[in-house]
Amino acid sequence: MERIPILRMGEFLLVTIQVDMHDQLALTLQEDLAELISKTSARGVLIDISALDMVDSFIGRMIGTISGLSRIMDAETMLVGMQPAVAITLVELGMTLPGVSTALDVERGMQRLRERVARR
Repeated sequence: MERIPILRMGEFLLVTIQVDMHDQLALTLQEDLAELISKTSARGVLIDISALDMVDSFIGRMIGTISGLSRIMDAETMLVGMQPAVAITLVELGMTLPGVSTALDVERGMQRLRERVARR
């Protein structure tokens, strides 16, 4: 079964999505993240979507669900690397992704994630 790798970086988990997301892969990612947040007591999840050229409403909802799931499990979520076309599509679909923080790149995202966790 195809899986998206999840790397542990100290108290954070790093997810780099470099393949076209299909529904089953997105659901597997949610399950894998929930398990790893629990197992590692991760304080944050950084999701890099810079390789995604397009998204649909299911993938947008999946991002929102991961953020909510992380928050319930005491971890912050940061979404980085969003291409302009992806941002436009999400807005056109009416998706605001409440609770999802964003940054332009991994470096900024990691910095913001550290700041958010430190404020808790």
